[in-house]
Amino acid sequence: MNNADLWDAQAAGRYDTPGAGMFAPEILAPAVERLAALSGQGPVLEFAIGTGRVAVPLLTKGIRVSGIEIAPAMLAAPRRKVSAEELPVVLGDMASAQVPGIFAMVYLVFNGISNLPTQADQVECFRNAARHLVFGGRFVIELWVPKLPHPAGPQVVVGPSNGNYLQLDTVDVIATQVVSHHFTMDGSKEARLFRSPHRYVWPSELDLMAQLAGFALESRTADWDGGPFDARSEQHISAYRLCQTGEQ
Repeated sequence: MNNADLWDAQAAGRYDTPGAGMFAPEILAPAVERLAALSGQGPVLEFAIGTGRVAVPLLTKGIRVSGIEIAPAMLAAPRRKVSAEELPVVLGDMASAQVPGIFAMVYLVFNGISNLPTQADQVECFRNAARHLVFGGRFVIELWVPKLPHPAGPQVVVGPSNGNYLQLDTVDVIATQVVSHHFTMDGSKEARLFRSPHRYVWPSELDLMAQLAGFALESRTADWDGGPFDARSEQHISAYRLCQTGEQ
């Protein structure tokens, strides 16, 4: 199943949860503030713009935002909030789709690059970001740090959980593939299951992808508030600067 089919209307409806989950102010507000600062108030492009979780708040700060999104169903939510003129979006693959204009920043949040299934696709994502950026522009990525099972043990990792939600990841360490199994409980006898496939990427591998596309790492933090990244960090915010011009 490709990403356009995976993120259908039903999945998009569950994804857009204003005020809760990834839309909670304590999660969303620091991301919006940091991205606004990194943009320098220049025009920005969001890869995998989804339901406009980040793009719409950036618009309210006076920043011009464009987007790329592969799943038509995901665009219903932002279209209820802002017009196509205010938030233009190109329907297509973020590794290859082209958006008119040159941007000060491209950003890809909430582990979006892991939705690309191969290393080659992820490298092309960096190259596509470079094609859209002014020289010296930034490509900002939010990504989780993989937690891998012991090679001799069960290939399953327990992810985030609470009273109504459980995540189990099945891991193929040879293919560097993860399938996240999201179980949501509503008090009935059955749980709702949603599966999402990913290719995990180590920070060092991400840096090499950036180098191949003409970028250099500018900063890496553990969160949007700027906390230090270290061995205990479960995610990272990595900002790259475009330091070479031309097709890589």
